[in-house]
Amino acid sequence: MVKGKNWRLMIALLAVLALLGAACGGDDEDDSDSGSSGSSSEAAEEFEAGTTMADLQEKGEIVIGVKYDVPPFGFENPSSGEIEGFDVDMGKYIAEKLGVEPKFVEAISDNRIPFLQDGTVDLILSTMTITTDRDAEIDFSRPYFIAHGKILVPEDSDIAGIDDLAGKKVCTALGSTYEATIKEQAPEADLKTVEAYSDCLTLIQNGQVDAVSTDNVILTGMVIQSGEDFPLKLVGEDLTTEPYGAGHQDGDTEFGAFLDETIEASFEDGTWDSIYDEWVGQYVEGEPDHPSGYTLEDAYELFPCVEFCDE
Repeated sequence: MVKGKNWRLMIALLAVLALLGAACGGDDEDDSDSGSSGSSSEAAEEFEAGTTMADLQEKGEIVIGVKYDVPPFGFENPSSGEIEGFDVDMGKYIAEKLGVEPKFVEAISDNRIPFLQDGTVDLILSTMTITTDRDAEIDFSRPYFIAHGKILVPEDSDIAGIDDLAGKKVCTALGSTYEATIKEQAPEADLKTVEAYSDCLTLIQNGQVDAVSTDNVILTGMVIQSGEDFPLKLVGEDLTTEPYGAGHQDGDTEFGAFLDETIEASFEDGTWDSIYDEWVGQYVEGEPDHPSGYTLEDAYELFPCVEFCDE
């Protein structure tokens, strides 16, 4: 559940930042291409020539695909124009371990895998759930975040859960796991898919859909964005458990091992907790479903193959 006091504070803060940005202008360059940090105060590990890690170090940067419209994971700061959020800070941490600069590019749900396959990005940190089908096309790190599927409706809606979606218009993002989830759990719902979750927010605010379904933390961001002008609420039991993984090119086992070690290091050195508290913890109640308790194999069991079972 969203903490009412905190999300109202965040709305006010974003409004102030936007006004300050408009008033002050500023000569800062748009930071959508690079993070505010990325070089470690300690010397980064030197990697064997020919590995992805060594290639990235030689290049001096790692290109990371993130969302630009999904607070609190990846969104544009209205004051600075910088891309910020949980996934962005995880990307900066990974870049720091490599001793390179992070370069962030927008990756929506439907182009994340193609971006890895064609070399547009080196890494995806874009609220991407680990599934067996996706693993047939790319590889994943161990889970770095655990979300849960929920339903978002206007505050005055009589929809109380998945069983009430029959005949209702439900929005989710094209290429997300919720296309299959809604078709399976609410087959009589009128499913509408869009390119970006921000489109779902616009549609529900305009009354063009009755509900939005995706991860609870993404929906919490929508509640925060919509604010008291158009109050929204999360309803019903959890639909799914969604383990997020860092996506990378298929077959690159050495890079995968590096990512696993780096994510585990973030659990151990307190970085993950700090990032969580900043971007998620202060806006939701209860303890997180910590990803340290999940393995890659656990994730595959949650999402067994559907499309590529015979490959």
